[in-house]
Amino acid sequence: MIKSVENADHYNWGTNCDGWHLLKTDRLSVIQERMPVGANEGLHWHNQSQQLFLILSGTASFVIDSQHFRVNANESIHIKPLSIHSISNNGDDELKFLVISEPMAHGDRVEGSI
Repeated sequence: MIKSVENADHYNWGTNCDGWHLLKTDRLSVIQERMPVGANEGLHWHNQSQQLFLILSGTASFVIDSQHFRVNANESIHIKPLSIHSISNNGDDELKFLVISEPMAHGDRVEGSI
């Protein structure tokens, strides 16, 4: 089945952010997300899930284990399990990206820092 933001399961998160489940299984998750300018996500980690963030448009600011990263369109960043991380859109444009999680990260999220 062909999936897109037009027909995928949708959810809201953070401050006016959107997510669409393009693939949702226990072992693998692919979500397309949208963050408006100025939006951010709090620090958290996953006990089992590793994640790859692929930036489609805009520029993402990440904090991963106290290190700061700037990730541009057509670049990606890998986050290992137990890495404390957050993403924010400090740029001038809306941020669009894919989050690929293995296994699925929903239900494996722990808020705050260790």
